[in-house]
Amino acid sequence: MNKRKKKTFTIDKYLPIYYAGASGDFNLIHIDPEFAREQGLKANILQGLCTLGIATGFLVGQDDPDKLKSIRVRFAHPVLPGDVLTFAVESTKGDVRFSAVNQRGEEVLTDCSAELG
Repeated sequence: MNKRKKKTFTIDKYLPIYYAGASGDFNLIHIDPEFAREQGLKANILQGLCTLGIATGFLVGQDDPDKLKSIRVRFAHPVLPGDVLTFAVESTKGDVRFSAVNQRGEEVLTDCSAELG
């Protein structure tokens, strides 16, 4: 039985700062737009693990988080505050393939798979 779902998330401009406080990841490329631009980025970027957390929340939803047995992604493109990410999944029981794309059509996560029990 195939199950498809899709959801869009807008990255709040303060999310990198909130996540820095929660995770302890205060790398300036995440919280200081000017510093990030000096490093060659367009703006400050969201922490990769925060993006992964959003993806995990999308996959698990309101189910028991213990159902997530494993997850695998490749961080392919920086996520900027204000980006609109679309997560899509087509699953077959416990083996899940999913994607994460920004509003410009750039895959921010690639090689995405998860095992749900």
